[in-house]
Amino acid sequence: MANNADTHVKNRTEYEYSRRRSADEMRGQVTTFAIMIFLTLIAFSAVYAGFSAYYVAPIILLLAVVQVVLQLYYFMHMSQKGHETASMFLYTGVLIAFITVLTFLTIIWW
Repeated sequence: MANNADTHVKNRTEYEYSRRRSADEMRGQVTTFAIMIFLTLIAFSAVYAGFSAYYVAPIILLLAVVQVVLQLYYFMHMSQKGHETASMFLYTGVLIAFITVLTFLTIIWW
């Protein structure tokens, strides 16, 4: 019995396109990783500098949100085609979490 699997051999143009695309994707991931390291250094330096906790906590939370978004889009490949359903569920979960937190804060403060 022979294996009748079709194999597709890339021509030169397809090969160059996929190679350039992979290089661009890798460049984006390395750049994102460097940005995330920089954001982490900002958070550590804010804590190390001895600023007030009322100043440091929102800054760290903001930097954490930025890092989560960067990780989702570049390392979890959410920016590529085919991830629309996962993105919809993710955004719906974030919306529900935001509404829940806002509701609890409203109940507690008023």
